[in-house]
Amino acid sequence: PVIGLNDSGGARIQEGVASLAGYAEVFQRNVDASGVVPQISLVLGPCAGGAVYSPAMTDFIFMVNTSYMFVTGPDVVKTVTNETVTKEELGGPVTHTHISGVAHRAFDNDIAALRATRRLIGFLPSSNREKPPMVTSYDSPDRLVPAVGNMVPDDPNTSYDIKDVIREVVDNNDLYEIMPNHAENIVTTFARMNGETVGIIANNPLFLAGCLDIHASTKAARSVRFCYAFL
Repeated sequence: PVIGLNDSGGARIQEGVASLAGYAEVFQRNVDASGVVPQISLVLGPCAGGAVYSPAMTDFIFMVNTSYMFVTGPDVVKTVTNETVTKEELGGPVTHTHISGVAHRAFDNDIAALRATRRLIGFLPSSNREKPPMVTSYDSPDRLVPAVGNMVPDDPNTSYDIKDVIREVVDNNDLYEIMPNHAENIVTTFARMNGETVGIIANNPLFLAGCLDIHASTKAARSVRFCYAFL
């Protein structure tokens, strides 16, 4: 897997075309590696311009709460559109994890982001030619799950949280949810069943009655594409 740690203001104007050519080389490698090896980007500080083009092309983006990412900053937006916007509104972690869907998760600090990355890597293979790592499971695949019968209501108009159902089914009630705060009407998560990594996609009736909209469809499609390549 390729893991990028990003904290950069982008290209230096004085370096001109040479810096743009350098970024083009990075983007080409992102494209070549797509679907071949997992690519994860950590945005650990303020990032702009070329420093966010590459992360946006990778499979997963984790941000810290003191970071932001945008192509161009509030000053340029003010000049071009006469709109006043803060850095947080334009490209902060709340914007990208809740609204735009560019980033997958946000964390309080660098340490939490790195630990989450380590845990994510534990679910994934090193490339599309390998199988995901197996772990020894002490959660029997033959066990009954009677609790599920009480979680799903008989009345189709009654909402429930599908994540509670998934936790009962998978190993050790353990989920690693992707994009938990974006398009919450659909759930995309990694888990294990009998020690093997599985990708799970499920409508969540707790939000918008589980109906699909554009954001949920895009979120699900991205997850399906990644799982198709690696799991």
